[in-house]
Amino acid sequence: MEQKLEGMLTIALEPISVEELADVLESTADEVGSALRKLRDDSLHEHRGFVFTELASGWVMQSSPEVAEWVTRFANRDISHRLSSAALETLAIIAYRQPISRVQISHLRGVNVDGVVRLLEQRGYIEERGKSEGPGSPVLFGTTELFLDRMGLSSLNDLPPIEMFLPPVEAARELVRDMSLSSSLNEDA
Repeated sequence: MEQKLEGMLTIALEPISVEELADVLESTADEVGSALRKLRDDSLHEHRGFVFTELASGWVMQSSPEVAEWVTRFANRDISHRLSSAALETLAIIAYRQPISRVQISHLRGVNVDGVVRLLEQRGYIEERGKSEGPGSPVLFGTTELFLDRMGLSSLNDLPPIEMFLPPVEAARELVRDMSLSSSLNEDA
């Protein structure tokens, strides 16, 4: 069964659910799930260039984290990045603060994000998650399964802690001191 699963996942363009694989193999979801976990464990143990990973919407065969640097270098040769830094910043805000409205995102970024939000929605990375009860009932946005799949995550709980991206408290205090000193020097001039 593992050989058949490996063959199918090698050509799959999108994650495939255990149920879909079980249907094709005329097997049970439990048997397929067990075989997929064995494939995952074997590929990790053997330090292969690929691994089997369970994402939010199913299983995929993808590059091993151990070779990520070289795969990224290869994949990015002469290819422009698919999302701008503005789109990535907006996507990060949505991922960590969802559900969130355009106005809230604009406030956090300090710029109008209407175009970026439309782009992220068109690409399938975000979707409407309801409406706020506030004035005007603005649309609230959240990330999609496609976002999780592209990020290699099985759930939002797998996002790295936001604290990893923040400066240490002492660096922030030093910045505030420097800004206060600069402000007082400007007032004296």
